[in-house]
Amino acid sequence: MDKTIIAHDPDEMEEIGIEIASDLEDGDLVSIVGPLGSGKTTLTKGIAKGLLITDVVVSPTYLLAREYRGRLSLHHIDAYRISTLAEFAEVGLDLYLPPEEGVTVVEWPERIDGLIEISDFLIRIDLLEGGPRRVDITKKGLRR
Repeated sequence: MDKTIIAHDPDEMEEIGIEIASDLEDGDLVSIVGPLGSGKTTLTKGIAKGLLITDVVVSPTYLLAREYRGRLSLHHIDAYRISTLAEFAEVGLDLYLPPEEGVTVVEWPERIDGLIEISDFLIRIDLLEGGPRRVDITKKGLRR
């Protein structure tokens, strides 16, 4: 699944997440790169819906990580306040790289050296003039 989609509103971002979720399997690591306010958490909400998670998904910025249960578990991590893989391990989040079960979605993966390179999916969100978002999805297929 390598594709580019233009999203015009939050509902379309969620729909993209639902589509991505249909391709996810146990052990997948998803990195979402994009500027502040680009829709990373909204996209993750769509992934959660696609994984049949009924809990309300919120940004884990201050908690660093949240976990949800559905068709697959979702480990939602915000790496904005983490700067190294060692620091990631210090707070116990290395267990999710890659996860033994479920899917890990990381916002701000570029802040941690090497994280994007080990991801199964890389999603880049760019803000376009006038408000739409360009969402580039790359399935890297490292373990398949």
